[in-house]
Amino acid sequence: MPMRAAMRFLAWPATVVVALSVGTAAQAASFSCRETPIVQSHAVLAPLAEKVAQGRPLAILAIGSSSTEGIGASAKDKTYPARLQALLAKAWPKSRIEIVNAGIGGETAPQTLVRLETALIERRFDLVIWQVGTNDAVKGGDLDTFRDMVGEGIRLVKKAKTPLAILDPQFFPSMRNPANYERFVTAVTDVAQRANVPVFTRYETMREWYANDADAFKAALWTDGFHMSDAGYDCLARDMANALVGMTTQARPVVAESR
Repeated sequence: MPMRAAMRFLAWPATVVVALSVGTAAQAASFSCRETPIVQSHAVLAPLAEKVAQGRPLAILAIGSSSTEGIGASAKDKTYPARLQALLAKAWPKSRIEIVNAGIGGETAPQTLVRLETALIERRFDLVIWQVGTNDAVKGGDLDTFRDMVGEGIRLVKKAKTPLAILDPQFFPSMRNPANYERFVTAVTDVAQRANVPVFTRYETMREWYANDADAFKAALWTDGFHMSDAGYDCLARDMANALVGMTTQARPVVAESR
């Protein structure tokens, strides 16, 4: 049975629910993407929406650790930032889309923060997507310190007057301490909520994939059972693209990229 992706794009304070077509399903073995319900607010990324409407070029910074770098992907064009760029180019044909992949595997929040601050000084971006929390949770860092780091990252991006969306940690069945791991996932959402920053809820989405069909879920992960596979990254990119399109246009569906 094909699994139904359930990415929620959380934004505050006002939310509406839309369902956008992801086009042709991405498949590996029995793993499939399907139409995704998205919770979102049209007001949160207003500056980005204006540029999309004007057909202006868009520079997006994707920063984080291995999920952003694309560990587990078979090629650079199979990473989530590359797939997201291709999908947004289809959805926003009047704009030239550039997504800068600034992922470095193994980083924790404090390490990424240093690079984030530098990146924001060196160049102006139209959107930052910050993937954060997985390595902090896996390595058993201090939760309060982690919260402070997430808050500091949000402050840095807001100071640069750049729209921000956060990508929370991935789900994987072999986690040693699920309760503690989920505390870090919850911390991301809590800190973002207070700052009115939207979150791509990857953890909950992947957990639902697993709950619906544990055998099929294996195809969404790389051979190490931790990092995402080509199929997993593709599903993630489709959900993210649909969320961004829903927040910046009048519910226009993302078109599947021809292969």
